[in-house]
Amino acid sequence: MNEEQFFGVILLLSGPSGVGKSTVAHALLKEMPNIHFSVSCTTRARRPDEIEGESYYFITEEKYDELLEKKVFLENAEVHGRRYGTLLSELKGVKDGQNILLDIDFQGMRQARRNLSTDPFYGARLVTVFLLPPTMEELERRLRGRKTEGEEAIQRRLRNARDEIETWREYDYVLINEDSEESAKDLAAILRASHFRTMLLTENPVK
Repeated sequence: MNEEQFFGVILLLSGPSGVGKSTVAHALLKEMPNIHFSVSCTTRARRPDEIEGESYYFITEEKYDELLEKKVFLENAEVHGRRYGTLLSELKGVKDGQNILLDIDFQGMRQARRNLSTDPFYGARLVTVFLLPPTMEELERRLRGRKTEGEEAIQRRLRNARDEIETWREYDYVLINEDSEESAKDLAAILRASHFRTMLLTENPVK
């Protein structure tokens, strides 16, 4: 492998709420241990099963505004009435050979791609994957199965999901998440192959 291919890859995973991104992400972390799961900031309330600093950085609206003013976000967006943002500092491990996993929506993907496009190093290492449900009926079943929201919130998420799914062609890869373990294996294969893309090389690999 060429020396430049030892640097990490930024794997950006998107998909509608309820598609199983978190489950697939955790399965991928078991499949490939050399991955840093990027922790996003959010102004929404913490769910009972979530851990501060591992699931999200749960911050106030005031703190979010402060970070926004300092321009330290790779991307930021408002989703379902709450704000989310990925700190640029989450990417620092790439130059040490660490792969980075981002779990953000299509708005954040567009911002991240645009912001990294001006940086030849980081821009070349961004790989985007969109996770789809097998059917809309299955997506609704998964949302209801979480038992964390009322009917109005579920219907809003389903409406938003239909719009989000229309963006799948903007991504490098698309996966249908029928089984989280299989989807994780597919993601691992994409990640491994991404290290061999010619766009990562700045010189002829043959010395």
